[in-house]
Amino acid sequence: MTDFTALPDLASRAFGGTVAFANDEFFAPADRLVEPEPPTFTPRTFGAKGQVYDGWETRRRREPGHDHAVVRLGVSGVVKGVVVDTAFFTGNYPPYASVEGCCVDGYPAPDELAGWTTLLPRSPLRGHTRNEFAVDVPYRFTHVRLSIYPDGGVARLRVHGEPVPDPRLFLAGVLDLAAAEYGALVVDCSDRFYGSPSNLLLPGLARTMGEGWETARRRDDGNDWVLVRLAVPGAVRLAELDTSHFKGNAPGAAAVRGVDARVTDLADPTVWFDLLRRTALRPDTRHRFPVDDAPPATHVRLDAYPDGGLARLRLYGQPADAELVELARRWAQLRPDPTP
Repeated sequence: MTDFTALPDLASRAFGGTVAFANDEFFAPADRLVEPEPPTFTPRTFGAKGQVYDGWETRRRREPGHDHAVVRLGVSGVVKGVVVDTAFFTGNYPPYASVEGCCVDGYPAPDELAGWTTLLPRSPLRGHTRNEFAVDVPYRFTHVRLSIYPDGGVARLRVHGEPVPDPRLFLAGVLDLAAAEYGALVVDCSDRFYGSPSNLLLPGLARTMGEGWETARRRDDGNDWVLVRLAVPGAVRLAELDTSHFKGNAPGAAAVRGVDARVTDLADPTVWFDLLRRTALRPDTRHRFPVDDAPPATHVRLDAYPDGGLARLRLYGQPADAELVELARRWAQLRPDPTP
């Protein structure tokens, strides 16, 4: 995949990301950096400190130095790219920014973070722009530090990458193999007219219809579908198809099939097996279906008949012991050199 923005935003509040520290928040709070929604702006909306901005804005510096904010990623992972979005900041955006990352176990306080690695060296920014920067650092990180030079406003910070889950979290047994926070990824779909299929894999319940996946109305004899690479190969034992908030536009039915791409070809339709045969769905409902005796899968395909929207897809199962061993190896291998 060449477009890093198609990967999950590891810093997003949707995954539990948060701003752990900011040295200055005079005009606008740093918490807005990790909000999943796009930034907005209403002209001539003034508060006690001036125009209200949907982002982080520091005061004008009158002394040497620069401002910075530390973000605890909601999901640790290998960063593939960052977006420093200066939307609506025109005469008050920072001319330069840099991003560093560190990897610290547990839940450290901001002053306990150490061993910072440069992800993005000091680079020029443009105002009112999604400034996109690819990152080529082959380690996992738990925190990032955005530095702006010398001051100014940033609407959003996106940290796109590949989640690297802690294998110790899987030892309790069954997990959601389709969870984006563990590394599941949408690799293809038929249609994304009203909503991204990646929303299906987000944590938590959808708050509105807009937080799900919805396709355009079909006027042919086909159906819509989405292909998901599971976070870890495993045997699915429970499928949850959630149509919450979709009332007049839920699919009439759905089916789920799996395949093990380690031993067969994804493109061969004869090797796919049923996890859930075509089954009627109800509007605005969390459907749960037991899955009996299904073999391990690496990918699943959700078919919606004929079209419509779903809020979430959950596929609960247990990885094989060999997969847990591989996860533990990768978790350890991708830790950066702790030397500051």
